[in-house]
Formats: sequence, C-alpha cells, structure tokens
Amino acid sequence: MQSVLITGGAGFIGQNLVHAWRAARPADRLVVVDAMTYAANVRSLEPLIADRSIQFVKGDIGDAALMHRLFDEHAFTRVAHLAAESHVDRSIADPEAFLQTNVLGTFTLLKAALDFWQAKAMIERARFLHVSTDEVYGSLDFTDPAFTEASPYRPNSPYAASKASSDHLVRAFVATYGMPALITNCSNNYGAYQHPEKLIPLMIIHALEGKPLPIYGDGSNIRDWLHVSDHCDALMNVIEHGRSGETYNVGGGNERNNREVVGLICETVDAAFAADANLAARFPSCPAASGGSCRALISFVTDRPGHDHRYAINASKLATELGSRCSVGFEDGLRRTVHWYLDHETWWRDVTSGAYKAWIDKNYGFRIAV
Repeated sequence: MQSVLITGGAGFIGQNLVHAWRAARPADRLVVVDAMTYAANVRSLEPLIADRSIQFVKGDIGDAALMHRLFDEHAFTRVAHLAAESHVDRSIADPEAFLQTNVLGTFTLLKAALDFWQAKAMIERARFLHVSTDEVYGSLDFTDPAFTEASPYRPNSPYAASKASSDHLVRAFVATYGMPALITNCSNNYGAYQHPEKLIPLMIIHALEGKPLPIYGDGSNIRDWLHVSDHCDALMNVIEHGRSGETYNVGGGNERNNREVVGLICETVDAAFAADANLAARFPSCPAASGGSCRALISFVTDRPGHDHRYAINASKLATELGSRCSVGFEDGLRRTVHWYLDHETWWRDVTSGAYKAWIDKNYGFRIAV
C-alpha cells in the first residue's frame, strides 16, 4: 500500500488518473490537491470524496506551509504531479500565471517532498513523477524524426517555456539532491472531462450548437493524439517501474493535422445524428439535425503567434523498457469522446457558461476569418 499525492487532480488528465489509480490500486491512500482554477471540475470526483475513497484538498501547490503539512500528515510515498496551467493561448495573454504555477509551484512541491523524505529516510522507497509535455521540444518539420528523450529543448510559447523550466528543476533536484524523480513528456491528450477550450471538445460543442469551427491558419499544424486512458496507464507504470532520474516520452502514434481532426469530428457528429433521431431535438442548431454536415461550420482564422507546426513522439523507450503501448486508435477514441460529450451535456453546459464564454469571446472575437 502506498500513500499517494495527486496534484491537479480535478483537471482533465488529473481526474482521469484519480479514477484509473483508484480502480487499479484500491488499497492505496489517495490525497488529491487542486487549486480549483477555471479548468478544474470536481464533479466526477464527488462520489469518491463522499465514500472516502479519496481525500480532496482545495489548495495551491505554491503554498509551502500547506504542502509541508500534507506530507507530515500523510507521509506520501508517491507524488504524481499534474498541477499546471496548460493552455497555450492563455499563456500568451497572461504568462505570469504560468510561471507562478508551473515553475514556482513545482519548486515548492519538490522542496516539500525532498525535505520530508530526507528527514524520514524515505528517499529509497519514494517516487516523484513530474508530468510534462512534448511542447518543450519545440516544433518539427514534416520530414523530421519524432521527438525522443534526447531531443533538445526549444520551447516556443510561454506555456512551453514554463514547462521546460519545471522539467529542468526536476532534473536538478535529481542530480543535486538524489531526488527519486521521473519525468514524462506526453503528446496531445483527448477524452472525457477535457475543458472545452481545447481543440477537440471545443469543436464537438461548437458543432452541436451550430457555431463556427475556427481552425488556426490553414489547419496544417500536426499533433500526435493520445487518449487520456492510455496516458494514465503509462503514468501508473512509469511511477512504479520506471528508472529513477529518467524521462519517458508518452505518445499516441496518431499524427493528424488540424484539418483532419476537425473533419473527423464533423463526420463522427454527423454519423451520431444519423443513428439517433433524438439528437435533432436536443441540438436543433447543429447542421446534422436537418440532414446537413457539420463541415459547413468550418472556418479558418488568423494563426496564433509562435504556433508550433508539428509535434511527434517516439515512445519506443516506454514500450521497450516498461511494456507500455497505446491501445486506443484515434478514430475509435474520437468516437468515444464525441459520444461522451453527447451523454454529458449538463457537464459541459455548466463549464461553458460565464467565465468560459468571456474567454472564448476574448480569444476568438478579434480573429478574422480567412
């Protein structure tokens, strides 16, 4: 049995990891910490909180006193660190928040863990997993080989720079203090509970509501798509069986450009309406409700500054050393994701009200369709 701290556990990947960890390792004690900023949603965790399967703490990883108190109370042997500001467009508009959470917050958490584990002589049996992103590696051309763990860091956005900084902090703690830490760098995640500011849920919800589907530039930007369930499986494998001090890339092996992704979303939504006549009454503004196609909603808008052209992950180290391989193909994973949002309308309508709407208006309102 392990005592586990999951930071950012009310975020998209975090809450999926909480559920996956609880199902796979029911004997472990789980404490979930989240600052409950705009992207957090505790609804899926409420049953686990109610039956005391987890303990939830609303708090900031940058609060040193809180972090030290939690280590003293729970004697964590595992830390899965997912708390982060993660949206590139928001990092362009407000980079300071990304430095506060992703850099200073990570430092505070590392220091609290190290102080406790050193004081209690627990270094040899503890593990700290820092969950990062492929964006720290920068951008690839069409013919470049995929990123490996040895790829140089070349971040191009404030978000990517903040994550690169936190990665370097973790490496420094390993080299200087013998911190039992590991790093994972993942490709673009998608799946249930993802905040609607991200590409896939944004396009699904806009399609259902008959709103424009804004694609940056000419839509040729390529990402490697990773289903969140495969990511969570890999994280649990790495924290238990990975080599301390090592980095493991986690990729989906599903490279698609944004035009292809949005087109496939449109086809999947169209097919769902064709198979279920009840959807037309629920979403009358969707073109598919009247026999049309959601593709009619696609528009191209001014590209964002510093937009990386291509990410691709070589996850062979993870597969060779730890046996982790993705099992969810992109078409199947996208179909499951579309149907999740169809089945959880109340969830995303709550999320897309108020502050979220103001953000969408601010971010896309000034962009010119091209």
